[in-house]
Amino acid sequence: MAEIRVFPLACPVQNYSWGKLGLQSEVAQLVASGDPTAHIDPEQPYAELWMGAHPKGDAAIRDNRIPQKTLGRWIADNPACLGAKVKDAFQGRLPFLFKVLSVRSALSIQAHPNKELAAKLHAQFPQHYPDANHKPEMAIALTPFEGLCGFRPVEEIASFLRAVPELRALVGEVAAEQLERSASHDPRGVSAALRVCFTRLMKSEKKCFVDQLNTLVQRISREAAEGQDTSGSNGDLLLRLHSQFPGDIGCFAVYFLNLVRLEPGEAMFLAANEPHAYLQGDCVECMACSDNTVRAGLTPKFIDVLTLCEMLNYTPAPSSSKIFPAVQSPLDPSVFLYDPPVPDFTLMRIEIPSSIKLYLVSAVDSASILLVVQGTAVGTSTAAASEMALRRGSVLFVSANESISLRLSSPDGMLLFRACCLL
Repeated sequence: MAEIRVFPLACPVQNYSWGKLGLQSEVAQLVASGDPTAHIDPEQPYAELWMGAHPKGDAAIRDNRIPQKTLGRWIADNPACLGAKVKDAFQGRLPFLFKVLSVRSALSIQAHPNKELAAKLHAQFPQHYPDANHKPEMAIALTPFEGLCGFRPVEEIASFLRAVPELRALVGEVAAEQLERSASHDPRGVSAALRVCFTRLMKSEKKCFVDQLNTLVQRISREAAEGQDTSGSNGDLLLRLHSQFPGDIGCFAVYFLNLVRLEPGEAMFLAANEPHAYLQGDCVECMACSDNTVRAGLTPKFIDVLTLCEMLNYTPAPSSSKIFPAVQSPLDPSVFLYDPPVPDFTLMRIEIPSSIKLYLVSAVDSASILLVVQGTAVGTSTAAASEMALRRGSVLFVSANESISLRLSSPDGMLLFRACCLL
């Protein structure tokens, strides 16, 4: 029998508390559709679907003719499946982790270290930083999606410092004035002033910030009840985060970080040291294969304010600059490429219109993982043992330089996402 190099995966779910519950979650819907025997608990959060070979969530191989039970084990025994360039560049490992996220309440204010800092943190605190790799990541919205990402333009932060006395009290008059003055000066001065302001806020004594936060929440609640416009204090978002994380310093981050809204198909790329927090919605996400996160608020987990404030990229930019453009492939109008400025991964959105009944998922010189979000088809490949029934929630591992022919059976076409590494 020919070697099987294309096969279906059963992917683990992470039930983090911030996930959407039961079948409200895109993750749960994909799992239930992909495996009709799966039981979905309506009270349980279904936060993340992990599609890859990370040790904390190695996908199971759904083909009993393959002796290895997990993708990680199979890749270790068949490293040529990665493609020659990828195998050499990433020491025989799959360089990316592909996910679906369903976000009900905010994730922590966080950033991911670059390679140098990741190695240092892992050596010093392995219990908090489990590996030595960097973790750039990209999110593509499946439903309307919201997140905080990167520092706002200085004029916006200065306007909040004037409109929100409770914020100004925590930052301090000297630091606030320095930021206001720096707005018209050189970029390095702006970054330095921003670093001082944000660090002073995040290092506030607990009693101080809890008192100021309570005062702020009471004031905004009163103004909202009287029908006043609270947008100058970012009132709606502040109250929403405070209801999820009462008394948490992270609530004040809404005055420093951009609110980014993505429509389905829009993306944001999070480079190393970029502060961010996902707020709500469903997305596919791809990242370098790592689980390193430095957190500083909106979380019950370990927080490391000093490291976060030291490492951040303090370059202000408007929220519109955070939306990462997709490029339609010149070779195939159904393919939209999201190619970030890191070597570890590239994402493709494949939208097959209903008019097309036969479609070729083309070969690339990299292992890839294919997720079906909408539609049904029968897939065939010279590297698969038999025909594969594909439907919403199906996940396939595709070895380098292998293609798949799809015979579509859904009236509305198909939507697929593919993660790979295009060196």
